[in-house]
Amino acid sequence: MKINMTEALCIAVLGAFAFSANAATDPEKAIKNQYKVAVDKADADYKVASEACKAKQGNDKDVCTQQAKATRDKTKADAKAMRKSKDAMADAQETKMSADYKVAKEKCDAMSGGAKDSCISSAKLKYHQ
Repeated sequence: MKINMTEALCIAVLGAFAFSANAATDPEKAIKNQYKVAVDKADADYKVASEACKAKQGNDKDVCTQQAKATRDKTKADAKAMRKSKDAMADAQETKMSADYKVAKEKCDAMSGGAKDSCISSAKLKYHQ
């Protein structure tokens, strides 16, 4: 069975979406999956563009091939930049949650016994600690 480039692209994209749907509950996995989908799409688009270049000759073929490579590399660079900034945002969110938890825990120190234990448990739940 022979699969053409369009079919291969569709299979890759659908598989990546199915894979990313499973990781939707974990933000870090979702970010990594979005990056992987973007990179896979860039590679698939490059393969399709390279196939189109084969019909050309001489310098036109060289320019077409170089343009396909440049488009792929730029798309991958954008995906990497997006991943890094999303990672930074996720790290910032985690830092904020940790700081808020420390404040809430400190407020619990004014209590004693069961009230203090309940307060700390609530803070842990609220701030994912």
